[in-house]
Amino acid sequence: MADGLVIDPGPALLAGVLDGPGLAAHRRRAGELRRVTGEDVARAAEAAGLRGRGGAAFPFARKLRTVLDQPGRRPVVVVNLSEGEPLSAKDHALALVAPHLVLDGALSVARAIGARRTHVVLPGDRPAVRLSVLDALEQRDDTGSVRCHVASPRFVAGQEQAVLELVSGRENLPVTAWRPAAVSGVGGRPTLLSNAETWAQLGFLLQHGLDAYRRSGTVDEPGTTLLTVSAPGRPRHVREAEHGRAMGDVVPELGHPAGADLVLLGGFHGSWVPRDELARTPVSVEGLRSRGHALGAGVVQLLGVEECPVRRTTEIVRTLAGESAGRCGPCRLGLPALWAALEDLGAGRSDAAEVERLATLVTGRGACAHPDGTSRLVRSLLSVTPEEVAAHARGVCTLTDAMCPAP
Repeated sequence: MADGLVIDPGPALLAGVLDGPGLAAHRRRAGELRRVTGEDVARAAEAAGLRGRGGAAFPFARKLRTVLDQPGRRPVVVVNLSEGEPLSAKDHALALVAPHLVLDGALSVARAIGARRTHVVLPGDRPAVRLSVLDALEQRDDTGSVRCHVASPRFVAGQEQAVLELVSGRENLPVTAWRPAAVSGVGGRPTLLSNAETWAQLGFLLQHGLDAYRRSGTVDEPGTTLLTVSAPGRPRHVREAEHGRAMGDVVPELGHPAGADLVLLGGFHGSWVPRDELARTPVSVEGLRSRGHALGAGVVQLLGVEECPVRRTTEIVRTLAGESAGRCGPCRLGLPALWAALEDLGAGRSDAAEVERLATLVTGRGACAHPDGTSRLVRSLLSVTPEEVAAHARGVCTLTDAMCPAP
């Protein structure tokens, strides 16, 4: 256990958990940093089907090629370790047990594409992460171009544009972006920004090679992904899951007979999924997408048998309404209204129609994706558990959760 987390050994990124986070142990596993070109990196990422692990699952090679296609402007590399999602600890875990794998990925690519500056954004509310990464940087002799920044301890601080604002010396809040960061990011330069797990995946791929990367996962979706699993009365686990495996094999807690019927998948911007359905679903971007789900931030949170999903959703939306940048109408006005509608639903003063109306109103209208992610969570509640929602509209919580207001 590290910093309150149980970090389970895994087949690739977490293979060295028991060896410790030091540079000497890392070099024994991975060898010296290899010299590669930008085209080498792009081809390796394409062959591995590497997608970003920050939530959007965007193909890394496509982002990299966009950066490489910007002539005459030196690019910038950004490692986003801020991890604003409260339920996620996968980047946290990597910082504690495999910081050099993250740095290998980022610094290899920075050198390959001619970036003169690599920015590392550290979380403001996870001091162990900051200490571990700063210690790792001190152990290396290739970090002269690295600059560190500390993000605000809030949900939206980890959003891409908020990170770019921080690195540019402005307030760590999201703003409207007219061009992608890969075209115009820090100082107007093409910027390659990814979260820690993405850089670690790339570090493993470049250091160990495509064959080693493909030993895990499937033909169509090689490799692994990290999950943060939480369940009532148990410490949080960070696990490395091979693509293609049934989620129930990776998260055996899903089979616990006393568990609640719903699971929160993806975090605060995720969705509610029936527990039995999720247990049968493969760990796969496309497999989940075909069922209308997304892995998002890699969170799998199980509820207690008497925890109410309506009340839990209300709590999350209250948090998200308070965590917004407050710079546009959907965040400043829409999310508090959505929270109030959920409170009314929980107290039997409203029904699903008003909640659905407000969730629809905020979707696609914000300056960033914060309203959309909040709406996605709420609408999944309405669609996955209509009976419980209808019961609350009548003033009844069938799970007898003491936190649900009395009618």
